Amino acid sequence: MMNRQKSRQYQIPLMTTAFVTLGLVLSGCSNDQLARQEQQPADPASQKGQLSEPEAPLEEIVAYDQAESDAAIAGHIVAERKLLVAKQEAYSQMASPALAAPSVAYDMSGIRHASEPLDRENYLPQDDNPVKRVSEDPVSTFSVDVDTAAYSNVRRMVMREGRLPPKNAVKAEEFINYFSYDYPLPKNQEVPFSINTEMAVTPWNKDTQLLQVGLKGFEVAEADRPAANLVFLVDVSGSMQSPYKLALVKKSLHMLVQKMNANDRIALAVYAGAAGMVLDSTPGDQKHKIMQAIDNLSAGGSTNGGAGIRLAYNLAQQHFIKDGINRVIIASDGDMNVGTVNHDALKNLIEEKREQGVSLTTLGFGSGNYNYALMEQLADVGNGNAAYIDSLKEAHKVLVKEMDSTLHTIAKDVKIQVEFNPQLVAEYRLIGYENRLLNREDFRNDKVDAGDIGAGHTVTALYEVSMVGSGGDRIDPLRYGSQQEDKAAAHGNELAFVKLRYKQPGGKVSREVSQPVLVSQIQSGPEQASDNLQFAAAVAGYAQLLKGGVYTGDWQFADALALARQSKGQDKHGYRGEFIGLLELSQSLQTQPSNSHAGVNGKELR
Repeated sequence: MMNRQKSRQYQIPLMTTAFVTLGLVLSGCSNDQLARQEQQPADPASQKGQLSEPEAPLEEIVAYDQAESDAAIAGHIVAERKLLVAKQEAYSQMASPALAAPSVAYDMSGIRHASEPLDRENYLPQDDNPVKRVSEDPVSTFSVDVDTAAYSNVRRMVMREGRLPPKNAVKAEEFINYFSYDYPLPKNQEVPFSINTEMAVTPWNKDTQLLQVGLKGFEVAEADRPAANLVFLVDVSGSMQSPYKLALVKKSLHMLVQKMNANDRIALAVYAGAAGMVLDSTPGDQKHKIMQAIDNLSAGGSTNGGAGIRLAYNLAQQHFIKDGINRVIIASDGDMNVGTVNHDALKNLIEEKREQGVSLTTLGFGSGNYNYALMEQLADVGNGNAAYIDSLKEAHKVLVKEMDSTLHTIAKDVKIQVEFNPQLVAEYRLIGYENRLLNREDFRNDKVDAGDIGAGHTVTALYEVSMVGSGGDRIDPLRYGSQQEDKAAAHGNELAFVKLRYKQPGGKVSREVSQPVLVSQIQSGPEQASDNLQFAAAVAGYAQLLKGGVYTGDWQFADALALARQSKGQDKHGYRGEFIGLLELSQSLQTQPSNSHAGVNGKELR
């Protein structure tokens, strides 16, 4: 099949009337039909109950709208797949020698369906972290990560599209941190998170131990939330014209608007071929006005993301709230193809505005051209988090149930450093966080940026460690030993020492907290481990299996499924139960030979 890449032009034969007919088949409609679609008013059904306070509970409205959205999306996907078959047949005809003629440059994006699946999705290549020998490299340093986009994006591929993901779409830490864990709350806001550690036998390797390092952020009562100055920056380019892109953006933002009050302010800006302000900063209790502006959005044009980001930051700075939440929220598929396409220039701009007190959150939508790599990087630089919204249920999770975590930062530039005792620990491997690793010297360098923690956030990291003499070693020891052994003997009851550095939201100088991991914390068997550790292990194991299972041995989806079921716990919101369903479906898809999910440079092989 013909390979398709972003912004690429192809040379195809110049044809007669038959080519014009073929072009209409590929595009699915005429220009007049497209014009009528763009002028068509928003579907009244999509606005019901949203221009005033809803009478029914928000959860019921979400469930009702979710059913409507799922039906629309299902029909849309069927139509897309039929169109893709027609395109494939057409491309084969184009390549036929019988149609050969003098060639001209032709931009295939002009006839590509706006939400064609498996076309230009973009993920950064990444390999699993290697095993480290403690005697040679005893210190592990990384930045926290509270992004969850990778998990919900993979869930979309498996549960909605019936396919396993490309390996580069899988980020173990984002899978693990999608779920909350029952860690104790911090005692006060002076140290805005608690540190929790636990160890037990690794489910996929009886000869190693799994060390869990968990943080729990301070929870802020809704009445105590600082006033928010939010700017919604919505991508209204042609690529957003889909039931699960712009239509879902509108419904998602409606839910967030419902949570705002008179102390908050909301502005709305858009970008396509050019950027523009749709609604100037407006008090949050003027819900009818804000929602009407959202409902009037329509898609069309190319994507000038750089201009839109500049406009959004200008609006945020004009209405800056001192000691408040000042944040730009981008809703987009990340497909920026005109204007400032130099990603380094964009990141420099966002870094500059971050230092001025305006943060950035990215909400990814849709499939086919979803640029996860860019959306994640922009959020990282902007002291925000990256989420992927594949349904109203996910929008409700991110923007309603976890609104404070999404918007309200309680600690910034949070770094974790773990030093292992070489007398007790032979090897270690950090699961995930591959693009969050820091140099050892970065830990105490306050100029090095790191991740932020929102109110109530939980952050979890897992290390697979091999104890000295356990037989779980993967690397041969050094012939001449290490000079660290004498110092390690003085701390013979400590397996490791965990240190964290963080800054207060408005601070410039970091603070440090630390605590040891003691030998006595090792559980005698996997059944003694808490639900926190067992469920996190099931999620981490699933993520590793999707990436090829380099370190998981003979462990399979069935093993992850059994572990997740026994450690499900109370599951108040049903997220863990949904994960079990995701595991079951993934296990089924794995047995189908057509579901190859090898990836090259973050893109599917087809």
